[in-house]
Amino acid sequence: MSSPGAAARLYLRRHHAGMLATLSHRLGGYPFGSVVPFVLDHAARPVILASRLAEHTRNIAADPRASLLVNDPSGDVQAGARLTLVGDAARIEGDFASLRARYLRYLPGAHRLLALGDFDFYRIEPSQVRFISGFADIHWISAAAFAPPCNKLAGDEDDFVARVSVEHACDLRECCRFFHGRATARATVVGVDCDGLDLRAEDASPGIALRVDFEHPVITAAEARTQLLALANRARAA
Repeated sequence: MSSPGAAARLYLRRHHAGMLATLSHRLGGYPFGSVVPFVLDHAARPVILASRLAEHTRNIAADPRASLLVNDPSGDVQAGARLTLVGDAARIEGDFASLRARYLRYLPGAHRLLALGDFDFYRIEPSQVRFISGFADIHWISAAAFAPPCNKLAGDEDDFVARVSVEHACDLRECCRFFHGRATARATVVGVDCDGLDLRAEDASPGIALRVDFEHPVITAAEARTQLLALANRARAA
């Protein structure tokens, strides 16, 4: 059984859009909500692409405190799972080519925003996480408990995505069929992290990633391949 921190991390990995709350510079600190797409980095920190003209960008420049809310739509919004990540947001500096590539694999439409030249990547460093997975199942989770185990996947991800999408094409199709009920002629890897894989079926919208969780966390690309093979064999056996 996974810990609340691990369960919260797995839950957040299944989402790529949420409500960002910042403190309004214009309105003297009132909470200001924005709907934003995001992608998690390999430390499970949300990464957001923001225009320099956006209200939340101005707010972060004045006060980095922010929160990100994700939830599962349902008839009764209070009955579904939801998560609020609270932390400090800051613009990402330096060389982030791999992170940029990761973001664009998940959200390819962002290419046109980057072409405008006035968008920057921001990252939220978690401080606390509030995770409600169901009725009376409520947890406050520290940043340390939420963080994934140290791993080497960030540096290997680009190569993993390219090679596994070709070398394990059949395994990826089996995972799409078994775990998501989607029969597809071709599936590719969008991203890999210590907790699992995100796949894209050929006939799916470019913005849709199909999550497949590993049976246990991994720390190397070789371990991720082993887990993929185990999941594909499980799919075939079923």
